[in-house]
Amino acid sequence: MISRQRQSGLTLIEVLITMVLLTMLLVPAMRALQTSVTGAEVHADLATDQFRLTSRVEELLAEPFAQLEAAATAAGGPGIETTYSETAGLPGRLVVYLSLYDGDNADADDNPFTGTDAGLIWIRVAAEGTVHELQTVRAKGF
Repeated sequence: MISRQRQSGLTLIEVLITMVLLTMLLVPAMRALQTSVTGAEVHADLATDQFRLTSRVEELLAEPFAQLEAAATAAGGPGIETTYSETAGLPGRLVVYLSLYDGDNADADDNPFTGTDAGLIWIRVAAEGTVHELQTVRAKGF
């Protein structure tokens, strides 16, 4: 009888089975990676919008109170954009809304834009076409 030596390599069947298994496992892994890449892009866009909004609010807070008060009075209400807004037609345009503000609700109507207090201005900056916005109140002397 002839003695058989140990097999020293892989058969074609073993290689094919390994390739099929790797291919089957690779597809879901690639889909998971695609979701992560897409999520990173969305996060980058959101972070950029947040930075732009914050920068614009900080610029407005640095303006003299009298100028903001004049712009708020000229606007005539909280839903009317002011001259501090960016030029119409720009993608991702920042729109600025200013209004005099009722901080103490002395008129008891629960509307912060009626019966306004001297020395308070409401500031809202919104990225046009998105739901992203920042709001704050500026007090005279600050």
